[in-house]
Amino acid sequence: MRGNCTVIEIDSLEFHYQHGEFHLSIPHMSLAQGEKVAVIGPSGSGKTTLLNLIAGISRPQQGTVTVADQLVSAFSDARRRDFRITNIGFVFQDFELLDYLNVQDNILHPYRITRALKLTHQIEQRAIELASGLEIADKLRRFTGELSQGEKQRAAICRALLPQPQLILADEATGNLDPRNKGKILDLLFENVESHDATLLAVTHDHELLPRFDRVIDFLDFRSEAAA
Repeated sequence: MRGNCTVIEIDSLEFHYQHGEFHLSIPHMSLAQGEKVAVIGPSGSGKTTLLNLIAGISRPQQGTVTVADQLVSAFSDARRRDFRITNIGFVFQDFELLDYLNVQDNILHPYRITRALKLTHQIEQRAIELASGLEIADKLRRFTGELSQGEKQRAAICRALLPQPQLILADEATGNLDPRNKGKILDLLFENVESHDATLLAVTHDHELLPRFDRVIDFLDFRSEAAA
């Protein structure tokens, strides 16, 4: 951790879905600028929900979610969407790639859906460089249906990193990769964090990767606090 500025601040958060018994309670959580933090916990404990709340995809019933001094939990739907696209790189667990676009257009897609990002030749070149670094440059003209799960994962990571976001949220970013590529993905994520003084919050079930992070948040601790 290099920075002292707080990038994520969560206070008294309570969230539940309209149907079902799932309930997420987080008394307090914060991440500082430049931190690389892993999130672990049992399946169904709310790790992906936490990322969705930070990104503004979901809103809590109670409490606040602040990202880069912006009270994201109070934004309108449209403002949360624009904030997410311009400030957060989100690597979704199910990739969220569009079948009707080729890989290159999927990577560039955030620049085509908001005026807040400007697509330039330099951005197109950066997309190619990212794809090359993840060894999918030869797949840029292919459609997502022609890719393996691991190749889809790498395309999703390229898309998330392209705008050089200050916050990267990664939901099982190494989950579909072999051991060699797991290391390469983590290297790329860490390189992006360090070169832009960004922050990384990564959900993972791969405990072998945990020593590489600055610290680990265990969802079991939230359950213990709620029971206290």
